[in-house]
Amino acid sequence: MAYFPAFLKLDNRKVLLVGGGYIAGEKLEKLLDFTSDITVVAPQICNDVQKMINARQLTFHHRPYEPSDLEGVFMVIVAVDDLRLQKEIYESCQSRHILCNSVDSVDYCDFIFPSYTRKGDLTVAFSTSGVSPSVAKYLRRAMERAIPDSIADFLEEMKALRASLPKGKERMRLLDSKAKAYIEKLFGKEL
Repeated sequence: MAYFPAFLKLDNRKVLLVGGGYIAGEKLEKLLDFTSDITVVAPQICNDVQKMINARQLTFHHRPYEPSDLEGVFMVIVAVDDLRLQKEIYESCQSRHILCNSVDSVDYCDFIFPSYTRKGDLTVAFSTSGVSPSVAKYLRRAMERAIPDSIADFLEEMKALRASLPKGKERMRLLDSKAKAYIEKLFGKEL
């Protein structure tokens, strides 16, 4: 079954990352693009994870996971190889209505991490519903070359224009025509 694509607002929402190895570091790096309200719990951490914790002043508990770590948490990422622990945390999250992702264990996931590219306010995500993360990764790499860095400036211009105009059909038409013209110019094709 395919996953529903959604973009979650993580402002003022606590995220828990259980694990401190290489894969935990990959997930942490992606999360840091969108929030720094992250707590890391792990008995050991790799150098890259330690550097991100220090650079962003994240909360870190140098110990194994405890059920009380779920208090006040919106989302949990379980980046450990211990399947028993993945299942335990997932089931605890389910009973508390907390979103959970257990790395490489789709049976213990409410969501998956897509491959994405981000330029300014533009985020484009690719997913194969976990079938082949490599396909999503290479498709993302190919597509991000087609997105110019100038998109960030254009989106800032659109944001300012949107804020300066009253809501209504006229604003919708103007914003739509500007977006269409920008994309048509970019790809050299009429849409």
